[in-house]
Amino acid sequence: MGDDDVGFLPATGLATLFRQKALSPVEVARAVLRHIERVEPQVNAMTLTTPEIAMAQARAAEAAFMRGDDAGPLLGVPVTIKDLHPVAGVRTEYGSFTMQGHVPAESTPCVTRLEASGTVMLGKTTAPEFGWKGVSQSPLTGITHNPWKHGYNAGASSAGAGAASAAGYGPLHLGSDGAGSIRMPSHFCGIYGLKPSFGRVPLWPMSNNDTATHIGPMARTVADAALMLHAMAGPHPWDYLSLEAQPADYAAQLDVDLRGKRIAFSPDLGHARVDADVAAVVADAVRCFEALGASVEQVTPAWGPLGPELGEFFWRTVYVGRSGLLDAWAAKMDPGFVALIRSGLPITAREFMLMRTRKFDYCRAIHAFFEDWDFLLTPAVSVAAFPAGRLQPENWPQHEWNWLPWAQFSYPFDMSGNPAASVPAGFTPAGLPVGLQIVGRRFDDLGVLQASAAFERVRPWADKRPAVAVAG
Repeated sequence: MGDDDVGFLPATGLATLFRQKALSPVEVARAVLRHIERVEPQVNAMTLTTPEIAMAQARAAEAAFMRGDDAGPLLGVPVTIKDLHPVAGVRTEYGSFTMQGHVPAESTPCVTRLEASGTVMLGKTTAPEFGWKGVSQSPLTGITHNPWKHGYNAGASSAGAGAASAAGYGPLHLGSDGAGSIRMPSHFCGIYGLKPSFGRVPLWPMSNNDTATHIGPMARTVADAALMLHAMAGPHPWDYLSLEAQPADYAAQLDVDLRGKRIAFSPDLGHARVDADVAAVVADAVRCFEALGASVEQVTPAWGPLGPELGEFFWRTVYVGRSGLLDAWAAKMDPGFVALIRSGLPITAREFMLMRTRKFDYCRAIHAFFEDWDFLLTPAVSVAAFPAGRLQPENWPQHEWNWLPWAQFSYPFDMSGNPAASVPAGFTPAGLPVGLQIVGRRFDDLGVLQASAAFERVRPWADKRPAVAVAG
């Protein structure tokens, strides 16, 4: 088995091979690191690799297998960590010159839990500056290229994780999502990403994004995402908004029958523009749920058109706390990020609180909608990948900072806290991936995983590899 093949093995497969002693964690870590070294110049998904850490963790995992220890399902499995999340003693720079060389003293809880599960950290993945935009480029690290088309957007703040997953940099990748940043890279890169219910995975440092930022898994298979979610989920005292419930055994409960499930399908949420190539792939994917026996009905939710004003208003408020950087650093910051920060400065506390009340009413309407439906299907994103040097596709309205018009399907469920996934649904005629979004009721993370797995069984995607990741 070549290095390129090892990088595409699922966590579930690695666990079996490790137990059978057909592969060792050390062999796998070395192979994936070699694969990254070969492919990385064409993708640029990593801010840094951590081979010393990886090999030490892999050797510890191998020793545990040799002793016959009762190993968990992720022991020895490679993982990458998004560069917006601190890892003790490892450079964490947030895609910004303002944080260049920063080395945190403490790890965020989800990283600590992944370490405790025995994963092998390969390194940190790229993000736009402080995660502000839906495009895979930052002043510090440059463009992260979509593995399916060089120079094209890999999508949003977890773009490095999405590109790494698509390019075979191992099976597990840590993502986070405050306006779509797990689901959007998953859509653009043709992988699976789950934004769990708000609070399912503890977040620290706490976000200025009110109650909208979520931590979740990005992977090539639903089962791998389920295993990763189980490892990270559960309450933590550092995040006072984390859910008290302990995680379910998600991976053991994926195989369910969707017959009798009531599924709503909204191609546009009543307001969103969607490129025709994306709409066609999504509509075809939705028909699979009918074939699986679910009852699918096209709907236009009344709350849909209320989203854009709220999304754009609150995105202007998220980063005003960074305004203190502007005097010294504006010339080395992303110009769109500077414009976004400045657009939020005039907002008053009164305006913010009045809009916050409107947001809570909007979220209540979303939850009331789900009283009648088990799941909602939509496009994950309105467009396929476009050149990463742009903030908006060429044929869309241009703006100095506002990229949200082509991402209208994601941020509503950040605000409402519903679990939502992007599953690979197919490709445009140009060969670019398209994601189908599956949204579930609040707290029904297992249901979203089960619906995703049902779709995966009839429309498998994990065998599809971009040419950049195939040995030439």
